[in-house]
Order: sequence, then C-alpha cells, then structure tokens
Amino acid sequence: MLTATVLGLGLTVWGLDQLTKMWALRELTPGVPRPLVGEILQLNLLFNPGAAFSLGTGVTPVFATIQAVVSLAIVVAAFRVGSAWWAVGLGLVLGGASGNLTDRLTRPPGFMHGHVVDFLQLPNWPVFNIADSAIVTAAFLLALTAFRGIGFDGSREGEGAGGQRATDAEENRG
Repeated sequence: MLTATVLGLGLTVWGLDQLTKMWALRELTPGVPRPLVGEILQLNLLFNPGAAFSLGTGVTPVFATIQAVVSLAIVVAAFRVGSAWWAVGLGLVLGGASGNLTDRLTRPPGFMHGHVVDFLQLPNWPVFNIADSAIVTAAFLLALTAFRGIGFDGSREGEGAGGQRATDAEENRG
C-alpha cells in the first residue's frame, strides 16, 4: 500500500508538472510576467539551466545525474517504507526530481543540458514550477516527520519496528 503511495504520488506530481510546463510553453511569453493573483502570484516563463536560485548554471549534467540517482533511490526505498508520512514525502520528492529531470533530458539545449521550465513567481522569490513546489513541500514534511521521531519503518523513537515501545515489547516476551 505505501509503495503505491510513493509511486502513485510521484507519477501524479510528475504528470502535473509536465502538463503545467507544456501549458506555460504554449501560453506564456518568456520574460513577460502575467498577473494571476494580482502581484502576489504571477506567471513568468523562464528557462533555468541551474538549480534553485539559478545556482550552478554551468553544471547542469551534475544536477541531472543527481536527480536520476535520487529518483532511482526513492523507487527502491518505496518497497521498504513503513510510514505514510515518509511515503508521501518520498512521493513528492520523486515527482519533483523526475519532473525537473525530464526537462534536463528533453529540453534545449540538449540531453543532460536541458533548461528547466519555470513559470510561477512570488514577490522577491525566484521563479519556480510544480516540481520545485513538491520538493520544498516534501522537505518540510520530512523534516517535521523526523522531528516528531517517526522512523522510515513507521516506528517512533523508543519503539520497535512493530510500533511497541521497547519496554512494552520486553514485558510481552515473558
């Protein structure tokens, strides 16, 4: 069940990311902001060769490789996850990493060097896309999950993998 959550959410985020990028490419003019919610949220089509905040613009193949490795690692981990919170977080990262990886592999200027399509703009913030939003949301969710002491296997700090506190498990052995 949790494997399906990771993979299904990843596929959903990837699909939404790619559909919205196709729409943006068809409907928006690069570098010409279009208000969506006044000046709070604008649509502004840009092509980003780097990572967040356009950092690392000269190492696009490195980002593509990292995104591919992360995506593969999450698919493998999906078969072992025991926590719904971790499953949702991993699904969001999988979809986001795969969405931006798709751009790096298929968009100009070419394979492993493709620029990521960004089109959502908030005031005083870099332009971003659905994939970026999913990754940032996952980072907060997974940090909160870890802070709450929920393990990858679904156990909480002080509990065994079966969900029992270590002291309870010892008492039940006798």
